Amino acid sequence: MKIPKPSDPDLVRFRELVPERPDVTTKPMFGNVAAFVNGNMFMGLFGSAIGVRLNAAQREELVALGGGPFGPPDRPMTAYVALPSEWNDSAAEPWIDRALDQVSALPQKVARSKKPAKPASR
Repeated sequence: MKIPKPSDPDLVRFRELVPERPDVTTKPMFGNVAAFVNGNMFMGLFGSAIGVRLNAAQREELVALGGGPFGPPDRPMTAYVALPSEWNDSAAEPWIDRALDQVSALPQKVARSKKPAKPASR
């Protein structure tokens, strides 16, 4: 499967939509970018699609408004819904805020410790 890459305008829009808070960070993921709070992803970019992590009722509501699967077509991310592509920023922002509020309530994600490197065999 080929992972779609976002265009420069997609990246700019995503970064403009990420809430400016000291506990929110962004980092690259698989050639795309994602936003995190307390180490948990709440918003991501996959190609041109912006996805948000929501509870089941919110996911159903967003799908009814035109949202769709987020992530690879053969393996979409189940807790995420892609915002409708035709939405402007003012339509998207309340959903991003919902995702941020929900994910902010989760326990902080602890980074996995890296396994020690195996010694080189001779």
